[in-house]
Amino acid sequence: MKSIFTTAIFCFICMTGFAQSFKNEFGFKTENDAYLATLNDRYYTNGLFIYFRRAIDSTNFSEKIEKKTYEISAGQKMYTPYWGQVAKKEDQDRPFAGYLYAGAAYSIFYKNESVLKTSIEIGTVGPNSLAQDAQKFLHKTVGFYTPAGWEYQIKNEFAVNLGANYSKLLFRPEDPIIDISGQGYANLGTTFSGLGASVLFRAGKLNQLFNSAYHHAVIGNSKTKRLNKSELFLYVKPQLNFVAYDATIQGSLFNNNSPVTFDVKPIVFEQQFGVNYSSKRFTADFNVIFKTKEVKSVAKAQNYGGLSLYYRFGK
Repeated sequence: MKSIFTTAIFCFICMTGFAQSFKNEFGFKTENDAYLATLNDRYYTNGLFIYFRRAIDSTNFSEKIEKKTYEISAGQKMYTPYWGQVAKKEDQDRPFAGYLYAGAAYSIFYKNESVLKTSIEIGTVGPNSLAQDAQKFLHKTVGFYTPAGWEYQIKNEFAVNLGANYSKLLFRPEDPIIDISGQGYANLGTTFSGLGASVLFRAGKLNQLFNSAYHHAVIGNSKTKRLNKSELFLYVKPQLNFVAYDATIQGSLFNNNSPVTFDVKPIVFEQQFGVNYSSKRFTADFNVIFKTKEVKSVAKAQNYGGLSLYYRFGK
């Protein structure tokens, strides 16, 4: 009888602990080269994204699966030459371009700390992306120069892009203050096509990949107890990218009538450094990315920063 009572109390405590997890996450991410205070305003010059994520009820999951989530998103990316005020097309070392999309994603988090994420984005490249209007509004609001040269931007093109990303834990010691995981991705679409591989190094106060804010996995109940109630870690991620196609540089895949286009550099290396803090309700992440040349022109390498903030709710 005592054993049954003890078991019942233990199950109640576990269920109570699980009930404290939030199911939903809402937030945004912004990327801009201005975050690095280098006074550059070029190439991938601005990105703004909003996200809603929800954890799926784990009742019927197999023993191998810790968690599943789905995601709805919307975003805009903005690209310019070496400066946002290059009025002559012959002086442009990269096309003006915008990309506007709505997307959905589905993530599966496995007990062996592998993560599979698949996604789809539907949107547009070109004037319909409203990138020109967005940059003019942003610059006017903060008192920057008036952009010039957008009349030569990449032409309108309907965008459909598919993506898959796989991550797997490679190493974590008994004292979990560091870990290493491998990552790979593949994109196929009318705007972006390519693939790449990276190694993620994390150091600090960590959780498993299926409970970590790095993979947006704080929401939902996992079958395995978290390593820490909160996270605070530094991360480094070198990544090698093979670029098969980029419509923001090369123009339309089917009917390229854009006034300024270039070929892409097929191999692009990027180095990312970041810091991530996550509590029960909030996540804040800041990172910087350094990229080698992406365009076959006189264009240079580029760098930019990103800031993400997320809030969780709904038990």
